[in-house]
Parts: sequence; C-alpha cells; structure tokens
Amino acid sequence: MSTFASTAPAAKASGSSAAPARADSGTRRRGLLRWLFIAPALAYMALFFGYPLIRNIVMSFQHFTPKTYFTGEAPFNGLDNWRAVFGDELFAGSLWHTALFTLGSLLGQFTIGLALAVFFSRRFRLSGFVRAILLLPWLVPMVVSAVVWRRILDQDHGMLNSALHALGLTEGGVPWLNSPGVALLSAILVNIWIGIPFNMVILYGGLQEIPRELYEAASLDGASPWRTFRSVTLPMLRPVVTVVLVLGFMSTVKILDLILALTSGGPADSTQTLGTVTYQLSFLQLDFGQGAVVGNVLILISAVFAVLYLRANRADFGKGN
Repeated sequence: MSTFASTAPAAKASGSSAAPARADSGTRRRGLLRWLFIAPALAYMALFFGYPLIRNIVMSFQHFTPKTYFTGEAPFNGLDNWRAVFGDELFAGSLWHTALFTLGSLLGQFTIGLALAVFFSRRFRLSGFVRAILLLPWLVPMVVSAVVWRRILDQDHGMLNSALHALGLTEGGVPWLNSPGVALLSAILVNIWIGIPFNMVILYGGLQEIPRELYEAASLDGASPWRTFRSVTLPMLRPVVTVVLVLGFMSTVKILDLILALTSGGPADSTQTLGTVTYQLSFLQLDFGQGAVVGNVLILISAVFAVLYLRANRADFGKGN
C-alpha cells in the first residue's frame, strides 16, 4: 500500500512534465511547416528581387562601364557617382518633371475613372458594351498607344490640330510635342487617357460591394446625392481608393516607354523623368554606375510610398477592429 502511494505522485509528475514537452514539440513542428510553406516564395524574392537590388546598390559605388563585362574590373569610386548625378541639373529637372507627371496623371486618372465608375454603376442599356469599348486604351500596349498619339499630336499633320483648325479654334498648328512648355502636359494627358480604364474598372468593382441598404437609408434621411456620395460612397470606397492610388503611383513614377515613344525626353529635356534619365545614363552614355544611382533613387521613392501605404492600411485595419 505504501509502495503504490509513493509511486503514484512520481507517475503524475512524470506525466505532467511530458505534456509540456509534447506541446513544445508540436509548436516547433507547426512553426517549421509554416517556414517550409513560405520558403519557395522567400527564395524567389531573394533571387529575383533581393539580389538585383543589392547588386544595383553596389554598382552605384563602382566605376562600372562596358569594359567591366570583359575585364570583370569595376573599381569602387566611393560617392563619385552620387556626386555627379546630384550635381547634374538634368537630374534636378527630371525629379521635378517626375513629380509633376506622377501627380497630374494620378489626379486625372482617378477623377475621371471615379466619375465613369459612378456613372456606370447605374445600369442602362448597352452599359456593358460601352465599358468594354472604354477598356481598349488599357488593353493596347503602351508603346503602340504612344506612337498613335504621337501621330495625332503632330504639329503639322496631326489629327488634333486639323480638327481644331477646322473648328476655327486655332490659326496654326499647336506644338503639342515640340514646345518645352506644352510637351510635358501632352505626355500627362496621354498617360491619363491610358490609365482611366484601370481606375474605372477597380473603382466600379468597389462600388458594387457597397450595400444598397446604405443608400436607401441615406435617401430616407433626405440626403442629397452629393451628401450621399461624401458620407456613404467615399468612406466605403476608401480601401479600394488606396489600392488604386498605390498601384497607379508605382506604375507612373517609373514610366519610360510612353515618354520615349512620345518625345524621347525632349524637347530641351522638358519631359525627362527619372526613368528616362536612368535609361539615358545606362544605355546611351553607358555609365552604369550613375544609372544605378538614379535607379536607387526611384527604388527609395517607391519604398517610402509603400511604407506610408502599409502604415495607413494598418491604421485602417486597427480602426476596423
């Protein structure tokens, strides 16, 4: 009897100590499985995003020329590339042009896209067909759109100037792409035309997710259409608006092919952006070190914007909870 009584507490103690050990083992196993599931994605990002990013940063501190591809020699030159780029007036001008181009494009694309999304949210006959037609600028490759618009905006033989002259609105041809004061505005308008369908489609999808009961309640309260739009539509559409603006910013701030096909950065460098300067330094002047500097500036701008977006998104999620 005494033997059984003495061994029972020991058995209980050993059992109680084994349970936490099994729990710890199960936790470690689940943690390992999680890492195994995300390992391919991490490997992909490290190989195709991490390595090029680090290589680009290193290159910005090297004297990297075409000769390097044959000799393998790319001596470090400290901050010489950075000083040369930041001391160049072309870089300062391209930074300002990039800001104007991005802000103007986002404002125009979002405003017109939202107006069209609200318009098409009220179904009518042939609304689907008209929406499909409006998607064409988004489906056509950007280079093709730019070439077409270059012909349309041609000062001497362009369709737009011919139409304006026929209507008696202009005497001579407007230098849409040949004047330093007008070329950037023309590029912005063309990019707005290209980006409207994307904004319209995403915002239209967001509008369809807003419960109809909210609009009925606002109508019963006597709210005007503008008041309903301000108090119901915009707040409910905020997450979608954030996504549209972030994606629009990412695609616009680094734009290259549109401007190259329209103006090639001219006239008089009036449409040079960070993207075109990167292309010019790297592939025309073959100074890959300085081209990497401008590329790093673009990456830094995008990273700052992404961090601000994530913080705002986290704040919205916290309020929702």
